[in-house]
Amino acid sequence: MFLIFIMNILIPIAAGLVYFVMAAEINRVSKIRKIMFGELGYRLVFNAFLMLGIYFVTRPLQNILGPHPWPMIINDLRQFFLMAVIAPGVLVGILHWVPSEKGTPKSTVVAAYAIGALIAVIFILINSMAIDGSKVLTTFDGMTIYDAVWFSQGAPRLELVLIHLICQFIAPVGFFLLAAAYVRHRRHNYPLSNVYNLMPRKWCYLESGLLVFAFSLIMAGLAALFGQYYTYLWVIYFVGAIIAGLLELIGVKIPPRESPADLRDAVEA
Repeated sequence: MFLIFIMNILIPIAAGLVYFVMAAEINRVSKIRKIMFGELGYRLVFNAFLMLGIYFVTRPLQNILGPHPWPMIINDLRQFFLMAVIAPGVLVGILHWVPSEKGTPKSTVVAAYAIGALIAVIFILINSMAIDGSKVLTTFDGMTIYDAVWFSQGAPRLELVLIHLICQFIAPVGFFLLAAAYVRHRRHNYPLSNVYNLMPRKWCYLESGLLVFAFSLIMAGLAALFGQYYTYLWVIYFVGAIIAGLLELIGVKIPPRESPADLRDAVEA
């Protein structure tokens, strides 16, 4: 009983708090570093981490608001937010935060949000076809914890499960893998003679965090596909998100160069 409470309530909230801390740290360091690297990239990444925090801390609402259709409705709203807003926002934010010489084309930004919105709509349609009930997982200290149920009134349809997982592989997983690949490219092509000599190390943590986030979602999806499609399997994803957030937080806190005091003093002066 307490384990179910931890997996469905406490761990998602903990993941959200990690991303709120990251957003706060981005906001703190951007007061100095946005002068060196530009304000837009820091603002976009701050927004992305803030939205990820909101996404995770609202996960318990999926379990506590009531029986069907509430678990499905909250899941639809959160997943649309993740696929159509957060995932494209993370990719676009990374493209601006780790900019190339030519900048980020507007067409890339439009395409990212358009693809995310399309995948989100498909996901919601599949959800509405597959989820047809709910069940009580447990009651903890007077709180009833519900879970959505797939195919409770008929035979399971594997094609819907596969489409459901493919949608999540495209968004957010695909967006995060693209962001990680871009960071890796920029990290391996960064001029070693540049004054900001710790940028490759910062980007290494950022890349690692993005990969952990993406692969934790893949692992949870595969566990659900080859086991049984239980919601609690997504705790793999929540734990992965916490680890990813901590890695990215370490990267954020690393200064862009080995002796950043002169830059800070120059700004404060």
